[in-house]
Amino acid sequence: MSAAVSTPVRVAAAPPSQDDRRLDLRQVLDDLVRDALVDATTAQSLLAAQHLRRGDVHPLSFVAEQKLRDPRHGRKLLTLEALTEWLAAKVGLPYMHIDPFKIDFAAVTRVMSSAYATRFRILPVQVTAREAVIATCEPYVRAWEGEIAQILRLQIRRVLANPQDIASYQAEFYNLARSVRNASAQSGPNLSEIANFEQLVELGRNGKLDANDQHIVHIVDWLLQYAFQQRASDIHVEPRREAGNVRFRIDGVLHQVYQIPTPVIAAMTSRIKILGRMDVVEKRRPQDGRVKTRTPDGDEVELRLSTMPTAFGEKLVMRVFNPDVLVKDFKELGFSDEDETRWKSLTSRPHGIILVTGPTGSGKTTTLYSTLKQLATPDVNVCTVEDPIEMVEPRFNQMQVQSAIGLDFAAGVRTLMRQDPDIVMVGEIRDGETAQMAIQAALTGHLVLSTLHTNDAPSAITRLLDIGVEPYLLHSTLLGVLAQRLVRTLCPHCREQIPADEAMWQSLTSPWRIPMPAQVQRGQGCLECRMTGYMGRLGIYELMTMTPALRRLILAETDLSALRQQALREGMKPLRTSGALKVALGLTSAEEVLKVAPPVMPDRHAGQPS
Repeated sequence: MSAAVSTPVRVAAAPPSQDDRRLDLRQVLDDLVRDALVDATTAQSLLAAQHLRRGDVHPLSFVAEQKLRDPRHGRKLLTLEALTEWLAAKVGLPYMHIDPFKIDFAAVTRVMSSAYATRFRILPVQVTAREAVIATCEPYVRAWEGEIAQILRLQIRRVLANPQDIASYQAEFYNLARSVRNASAQSGPNLSEIANFEQLVELGRNGKLDANDQHIVHIVDWLLQYAFQQRASDIHVEPRREAGNVRFRIDGVLHQVYQIPTPVIAAMTSRIKILGRMDVVEKRRPQDGRVKTRTPDGDEVELRLSTMPTAFGEKLVMRVFNPDVLVKDFKELGFSDEDETRWKSLTSRPHGIILVTGPTGSGKTTTLYSTLKQLATPDVNVCTVEDPIEMVEPRFNQMQVQSAIGLDFAAGVRTLMRQDPDIVMVGEIRDGETAQMAIQAALTGHLVLSTLHTNDAPSAITRLLDIGVEPYLLHSTLLGVLAQRLVRTLCPHCREQIPADEAMWQSLTSPWRIPMPAQVQRGQGCLECRMTGYMGRLGIYELMTMTPALRRLILAETDLSALRQQALREGMKPLRTSGALKVALGLTSAEEVLKVAPPVMPDRHAGQPS
């Protein structure tokens, strides 16, 4: 989108014409009764109680607060969104749900001033070279339309939107845009005039824009609070030549949120580095840090910070860790009853190694922390060595890897062995030395949990052999391997039953014969899930428990295919099979599982999994 004007329009409000009138509660109720959405008795009682309305509450908001049943949909309520959609059809205006991810704040807030938008209960939501789209919650107030069209020399297209969204986004959009403009005005030279990386670094170091400037503080506060509201798991702050990007990862998918001038992005990054007690001056080396803050609801949240030098400045990624995940039980994480029983049996052993595998962002840390939290009783000493410490947990003794002073994973495990531990968690086995130290810890009577990056559970064994672990040591210490992925769960607000697709089901479960359900569920897409059909994520798991038959197959030149077939015969369910069971339960879709879980092609002579 491109804005047609550079400064906010400031016009004196014309006196309303006789046709201009705000929505009246009596008229709204009469129309609702006429359309059989509210009965006459209820309408009369609401009219009698209208003196209880708080201040200048919009009529639709007042009706929505009563939580009346929607006769068109048995169990649903007449929500504010449903009432707004009804009114839009009634007055012949397009209905619009305002999605802030799709709005260019900087462009739309230049269309008119905040005071003007507030006066008429309107909000610009899109500006192109030909038209301006204005959201309103007062369909009969049109005095502003001619004024804006004349000043902007653009066509005006009105849409009807939720009155509460208009009110809240008026404040949010204009306050944020004002902070960005004011910060940009103080930022000094334009980055587009600078051609090389060294000059960019110097600008970031010596620029006029202060990280503690009130405008920068406000932008950073808004960014964090907004990310919490949108359930973001990661926040990306990315500098570019002309304007930096802010993106959120929600349910595993990145969404563009806002574009901010690059000098402001640099100041925002410095502000966040200050909060994370990082070296603000050092911009040439990657850094890690952490921040603990609170959500708008008062819940504590930890942010893990990571910076990386790029061609246009420092890129910052903040991973959001919600401590609530530590109190989730295994069923909430996605474990089936069988997997939970087998996993608890493994983790209750007094000594040995248990591995959790999967790519970055597959939920390995959450599984390990949830497991350790249940194991960390007062009579047990749980010690971890991590890089970095993902979430601070008072029940654990957690140590941070410090490569700069020679404290790597191997040295960390060596230190932990002198701390009388019962359970040791190694953040990741990256090399042979760390693997050897973890195995020594298991041989000396400790339970060791760690992670690896492999596609499936059997591949963890070949990976350990590749980095130099002797087969006889794996025979003695390895208890089991859990591979996992995260799949998006269907939105509970818009999922619907559809006939199961046989071809899709076969591609999901082949060559295992798993009965196909007559119906499965899919998400239609609604306002709650941003029309994606998904909301939230859960795990699918592949648990390989070591048995004598599997141990006999661990050789210096292990046949991965034979190892996988034996694991399948002994009850290991592949990731896709675990996903198929989630599809049958109506928790996710076949398309999602096929996208996330790798295919497994077992030998045709292999038996069915038990």
